[in-house]
Amino acid sequence: MDGGGLHQGSITCASWIRRPENRHLVVLGKKKSGIEIFSFDSKTTSLSSSPKAKYAFEDNQDVVGVAVHPSGDDIVCSSTNGCILLELYGQEENLKMLTKDLPPLQDAGLQKCLVFSADGSRFATGGQDGHLRVFEWPSLRILLDEPRAHKSFRDLDISLDSEFLASTSTDGSARIWKIDEGVPLTSLTHGSDEKIECCRFSRDGTKPFLFCTVREGGRMVTAVWDISTWNKIGHKKLLRKPISILSTSMDGKYLAYGSNDGDLCVVEVKKMEICHLSKNLHLGTCISSTEFCPSERFVLSTSSEWGAVVTKLDLKEWKEWQIYMLLLGLFLISAVLFYIFFQKSDSFWNFPLGRDQPAKPSYKAIFRDPQASDDQSVW
Repeated sequence: MDGGGLHQGSITCASWIRRPENRHLVVLGKKKSGIEIFSFDSKTTSLSSSPKAKYAFEDNQDVVGVAVHPSGDDIVCSSTNGCILLELYGQEENLKMLTKDLPPLQDAGLQKCLVFSADGSRFATGGQDGHLRVFEWPSLRILLDEPRAHKSFRDLDISLDSEFLASTSTDGSARIWKIDEGVPLTSLTHGSDEKIECCRFSRDGTKPFLFCTVREGGRMVTAVWDISTWNKIGHKKLLRKPISILSTSMDGKYLAYGSNDGDLCVVEVKKMEICHLSKNLHLGTCISSTEFCPSERFVLSTSSEWGAVVTKLDLKEWKEWQIYMLLLGLFLISAVLFYIFFQKSDSFWNFPLGRDQPAKPSYKAIFRDPQASDDQSVW
C-alpha cells in the first residue's frame, strides 16, 4: 500500500524521531524555512496538518541534511554554512527545540552526509570538501579527523558495533576506517568501469556484511562485502536503474532503495529479493532520502518536487502472536494424533494374548518372596 504526498514541495531531507510507545515524530528540512516537526498517525499513514515545533535558520539557509540521535532527543541539521544542534524536549502537544553549541561544525561548511551510530555513541560527518570527522557523543571529542578523505563525499555509514566507518566518494571510490584508531583501514576493490555509490552496514547482528550499490557502465548492482575480511562475496541485480539513496531497517531485515526517477524498492535481505516496489512514487523526481520507521513497516521518502511521502509496506511477515498460535495449533494436532494412534493401535499392554494366558502377570511373579532360597531364583 502506497502513501500519498505530504507537505509537498521545498522538502530537502527528512528523518524519523523515535518516541515512547511508538508515537513517533517526523522532522522535515525545508528550503529557506528551516526545520519543522510533525506527528505521525500510523492508522491513516499521514502526518499532522500543522507542525508541532519549528526552527528557522538565519539568512534563510537551505537545510541540506538531518540526523536524529537514537534517543530522539538530539537533532543535527546541516545547512550551506555548517551544522547546528537542536535539543528536543516536551510532550507532543508542547514540543520545544533548544539550540545548543556545536563548535567543531558550526562553520565547517556544507556537510553532505550526517550519521549517528546505532548505539548513539558516535557521530560522523562527510563534507562537500571531502573532510571526514567522527566524534564521540555527546562529549564531541574528536576520534577521527581527515581533511582529505575523499574528493567529495557521496555516502557514509557506521557499523553496528561502532567499530568501522564506510565512506564513498563522488569519484566512485570507497574506503573503510577504523574509528577508535582514527586511521583508514582499507579501500574496497572495484573494476575500472565500476563506481561504488551508496553504502550501508548490515543491522541484524549476525551477518557481518557491507552492502553497496555499484554502477557498472549502464547497469546497477548491489554488491556485498564480508567485513571480517573485506572481501567481496557477491553481487545481484535488483532495481535495474540508477539508485540515488539506500537505507536499512533497524532490525536489519530489509533494504530500501530510492531511484533517480522516483521509484521506491524494498528488498528482503535474507533472500536478496524484491518484496515491495512502488513505481513513480515521486513521479519522475530523484528520491533524496529514505528511512524506515523505528518500530513499524513504513518508509519515509523525500524528493525536492513532491515533498515527503510515507509508504506502508505490504510485506508477508509472521507476527509474534501468529507464531505462538501456530505452535499451539501444532501441539494440539500432535496431541490428537497421539491419542488416536494410542487408541487404535496395539500398544504393549494391549498386545493380543493367547487363549490360556492370563490377562496380567501374577503378583508372585513380580514380587518374589524375600525368604526364598537362591536355587528358587528366576535370575
